[in-house]
Amino acid sequence: MLRWHLNEKVVMSDGIRRKTLRLFACCLYKHQFMLTKIQNLPDYVLGVRAAGEVDKNDLDTVLLPGLQALTDQFGEIYYLLVLETPVQNFTAGAWWSDLVAGIKHLTHWKKMAIVTDQKAVENFTDMFSYVSPGEAKGFQLSELDEAISWVSTKAD
Repeated sequence: MLRWHLNEKVVMSDGIRRKTLRLFACCLYKHQFMLTKIQNLPDYVLGVRAAGEVDKNDLDTVLLPGLQALTDQFGEIYYLLVLETPVQNFTAGAWWSDLVAGIKHLTHWKKMAIVTDQKAVENFTDMFSYVSPGEAKGFQLSELDEAISWVSTKAD
């Protein structure tokens, strides 16, 4: 919810009294991206954490620039996704951006670690490894350290 506030200020200039009005918006809740970059990973690994509702703006602001940076700098992608939200919380726009990113960088994927407590997503990730150009592996949230270690180990 957004709330508008009106701020009135008296300005003295050349002995003339003037009133200026400034209108500004104040958020009653803290807006944050629901897709956030995970810090303290090797430079060649992009890690993102998904929480709450993930929309196209999240992918366009966090994921896509990160994938492009890895491709530009290293020519390959090592990717860690920590999924702390049901996949149903990804909007249609987010799914579309994700699909476009996957296809755009198809030949650059080396490793993908998907960390989630959603067994169906973990199983899909393991099966996806058979058809994707790189390796993909699913992990439980309790196995995050193992997932980081796995995705951080360079593939041959």
